[in-house]
Amino acid sequence: MDFYPRSNQWLFGGAFEVLERLNDRYRLKALSEFDQYVGRVLASFHRYQGMRGRAYYLESYIDKFKVREILPKRYSGEAFDGYENIESSFSELEAIIRDEKPDWKAALESIKGIYLISDASNGKKYVGSAYGGAGIWSRWASYIGTGHGWNDELVRLISREGKRYARENFRFAVLEVMANSTPDDVVHQRESHWKRVLLSRAHGYNSN
Repeated sequence: MDFYPRSNQWLFGGAFEVLERLNDRYRLKALSEFDQYVGRVLASFHRYQGMRGRAYYLESYIDKFKVREILPKRYSGEAFDGYENIESSFSELEAIIRDEKPDWKAALESIKGIYLISDASNGKKYVGSAYGGAGIWSRWASYIGTGHGWNDELVRLISREGKRYARENFRFAVLEVMANSTPDDVVHQRESHWKRVLLSRAHGYNSN
């Protein structure tokens, strides 16, 4: 997989046996003998000019990859660097949520706020709010689990396109941070403000 902190470097995500080829996906079985290297082996490979897309036939390029480093432990994502610097892909956030990275969890659990989901394939946006118990962490964990977070327009999109669409296209950011003591009606007012500013009702995924 593309290792986003460093250009032209790739992180080993596992080796798999293809059990069945379906129309739109493969049914796979992870090969346990490679488990010790998952998330640890970094290889370099420069995309050729003209290469596009997110998926490639590895067989065509495997001899061009060079192992550069074996990390001492499995990579679990970048350290939390402030709310204003969050601009995470679905896959990046998925790893953070899955591993319950302590710095990220502590920061995102402790706040209410307004967040943004952007669809990289078409530029559409969804503005959401987090309030109550576990803050933005809980809301984003719901998106990672379902692909849609039970938001009407996103439910329709993911029901049609599959969760893979979210993994390939959704990016997450925080628009506004509020203390946990902020009244919920104030959070909703700010959410409506951002929907108006970003036109996410008329040209995005917000339906209300």
